[in-house]
Amino acid sequence: MSQTPSRTVVFLMGPTASGKTDMAIQLSDKLKTSIISVDSALIYKGMDIGTAKPNKTILKKYPHHLIDICSPENSYSAFNFVHDANEQIAKAFKNGKMPILVGGTSFYFNALEHGLSKLPESTIKSKEKFNQLLKDKGSTALHRNLKQIDPQAANRIHPNDSQRIIRALEVFELSGKTLSKLQGNKQSSIGYPIKKIILVPERLELHKHIEERFLLMMRNGFLEEVKNLKKNLNLHKNLPSIRCVGYRQAWQYLNNEINKTTMIEKAIIATRQLCKRQNTWLKSEKNALFLEKIDIKTSINFIQK
Repeated sequence: MSQTPSRTVVFLMGPTASGKTDMAIQLSDKLKTSIISVDSALIYKGMDIGTAKPNKTILKKYPHHLIDICSPENSYSAFNFVHDANEQIAKAFKNGKMPILVGGTSFYFNALEHGLSKLPESTIKSKEKFNQLLKDKGSTALHRNLKQIDPQAANRIHPNDSQRIIRALEVFELSGKTLSKLQGNKQSSIGYPIKKIILVPERLELHKHIEERFLLMMRNGFLEEVKNLKKNLNLHKNLPSIRCVGYRQAWQYLNNEINKTTMIEKAIIATRQLCKRQNTWLKSEKNALFLEKIDIKTSINFIQK
């Protein structure tokens, strides 16, 4: 096992289906590491197949922190992530391990590296109010409300991004100031050197893998998983958990809104669109090691340099 560099945090980033988990595992075979998930879908309990969550055998041998930490009906913010991730980073260093943060959720990575604005904390009352509004009106209608209050934030946030929409509305209600006005005074919470490794396979290869992976999910019981979720009466189509790629389309199918063939096509297309957005963000990263395929030797040299 190679010597682990002291006090270095590794960001292992890449689009969905790029092989990040496999690479994190291979690095763990060579270095003394602690794997920390940076994925806004893997946080949810009971959502295993459609999120491509590592199986129990892998998780037993290679524990991933910040997986299965939230029920699908509950919210989990970037603020929560930054707090939890910093706790895990501190634990890793205390145990003489190198933290590898692996995932594709750009907002989480960005919040950890660059910090978050000082915004009012959610209250139980405000959470209940805006979750109910989301359930009653839907994210598109709430996005129109946000556009009237804070056009700048509305232009940044997609009408389907229900979690960020209700957070922006909540901030305005709690503080009387718009999210755009309050944002700006950011300070990084991570005080260690960061080494970024970005795994971006060739586009056609990624698209092929995305399709193959979703069809495998279908064979492995993905629809049964979503049927079980639907038994929870607190879940509805506008929650961030159910808006995850694949789950949104399966929910529509089980509600008889689309047929099975259309569901599969829409889920694959939505995953490819997610991949495109992730790649656009990754291209802007500086001072990173970009790889088209897993290369452990080059990665370790880069980390230890």
